Amino acid sequence: MSYQALYRVWRPQKFTDLVGQNMITQTLKNAIMTQQTSHAYIFNGPRGTGKTSAAKIFAKAVNCHFQENGEPCNKCETCIAITNGQLNDVIEIDAASNNGVEEIRDIRDKVKYAPTQADFKIYIIDEVHMLSTGAFNALLKTLEEPPENVIFILATTEPHKIPATIISRTQKFDFKRITPADSYERMVYILTEKGIEYEEPALKVIAKAAEGGMRDALSILDQVISFGDNKVTLDNALLVTGSVTQDKIQNYVTEVSQKATTEALETIQAIIDEGKDSTRLIEDLIAYSRDLLLYQQAPALINQLELGMVNDDFKKLSQTISADFLYQMINVLNEIQQQMRFTTHPDVYLEVLTIRLSQFNTSDTTTETIQSELSSDASEQINNLTKTVEDLKKQIIDFSSQNDNQPQVAVIAKPKKVASTQKKATLNLSQIYPILDHATKESLVQLKQVWPELLQQLSVTQRAIMQASEPVAASPDSVLVSFNYEFLSVKASSDTELLDALGNGLDRLLHHVPKVVCITAEQWPEVRKSYIKQNEHEGTETIIEPEPEVVEPIVSKAEEIFGTENIEIKQD
Repeated sequence: MSYQALYRVWRPQKFTDLVGQNMITQTLKNAIMTQQTSHAYIFNGPRGTGKTSAAKIFAKAVNCHFQENGEPCNKCETCIAITNGQLNDVIEIDAASNNGVEEIRDIRDKVKYAPTQADFKIYIIDEVHMLSTGAFNALLKTLEEPPENVIFILATTEPHKIPATIISRTQKFDFKRITPADSYERMVYILTEKGIEYEEPALKVIAKAAEGGMRDALSILDQVISFGDNKVTLDNALLVTGSVTQDKIQNYVTEVSQKATTEALETIQAIIDEGKDSTRLIEDLIAYSRDLLLYQQAPALINQLELGMVNDDFKKLSQTISADFLYQMINVLNEIQQQMRFTTHPDVYLEVLTIRLSQFNTSDTTTETIQSELSSDASEQINNLTKTVEDLKKQIIDFSSQNDNQPQVAVIAKPKKVASTQKKATLNLSQIYPILDHATKESLVQLKQVWPELLQQLSVTQRAIMQASEPVAASPDSVLVSFNYEFLSVKASSDTELLDALGNGLDRLLHHVPKVVCITAEQWPEVRKSYIKQNEHEGTETIIEPEPEVVEPIVSKAEEIFGTENIEIKQD
């Protein structure tokens, strides 16, 4: 007989053989023992976590007449036939290659016939998210009114692509990634049964490289066994996986954190010369940085997750390296990881990465840092505005003392716009009027609800610009934003990074990206009045509300002194 891969030979044949899915296996066994099985299930999870194996075990257990505690006997004729894929009543379908309407209609036509050999006819549809919309619609009818002795098991790695109407008619089980500790124990069991010598650190490297997939772990183990002539060693495991020893990773992180650029470059060059996989190196660095962060907060958790690979040097480094440095390091590593996907010279990126990491400034953000990010012109404008507000307050006090016999109406003067040497805010009605033409109250209310949350997603500098802004009109695809100060409106209109950040934030919050048009608070009342007047003769309805009429004499006087747009009226 030809050689079979380890993951095929050691495929789980009982629920107890499934690694790391105890909650799911116990639930399925209880359902089988109490005869409370559902007519349809969805098994969702990453690759190699046991979805299809669980489906086959379930098919055996539900049809086995000698099952004990929900487990199949694996000895009767039915169990053996299902294990060998020879039972006609257990049908496996690959939806990736059979995703059309005709295939599902064929199932719908045949599903009404009773099983010929087993008690239940089981349909296992793998990668079910690959079905077309028409195929899902055809399957839906069967799931709505299933025959009595038919069970569907739908396996997928992307459940978000399955229509909600399908999901609502099934029981959904989420298979989780298998922990390195569970993968390690399973490999130890298999190697012990096969009588193969192994080094424990080698299995730990393989378990981490598998990234939560038991099938991946056994495939890598198969390669290491073949490479090492039936012996599993650490060196062979590192060569096969392309991983780097923990000592070299530790030395590299220590050097860049201590700004030893030359030594760090020598270390990375030595790693490159060994032919290590660049992508794997970045993943190892991200994992190591994450381990350091977690160890600073929960040492016991890392000891459990990392299979006891925490040594004295790791503990010492975790005490000397700052969390801020690790945050920045992970961000840069993620950025480099994306860029390396499109390059044929990864060594260049690794060298640039090393220089960037060794030149970090990890000082905390302070008030002085934030202020230095603001332009000097903006700071000067704020100072001038503050002085103007104080002067206006004094004028209001003097004015109020001369009108004691008038009705008590509080008039709060808004700060006048200070003359600026910066570029003036231009009024582009060709952009504003289309927004007002299609403006809806629902769009405006929705934007105002998410506006505070949107500002929190911006950087410190961007938030400083947008803090004195609010949406005043909105259509489904555009929003008109009013700024209290002219220089902030000009800055926002020309800041492409800010506009991109606003677009990204709105996309996350609203699931679409409206175009942002800026206007000053001084311009908005005139634009609003002009737009309403222009549309009066056309009888066009608009959500732009007209300004309220004010009849009190003191208010009229205030308008004459300060201007209509610069006052706010509050009734006592």
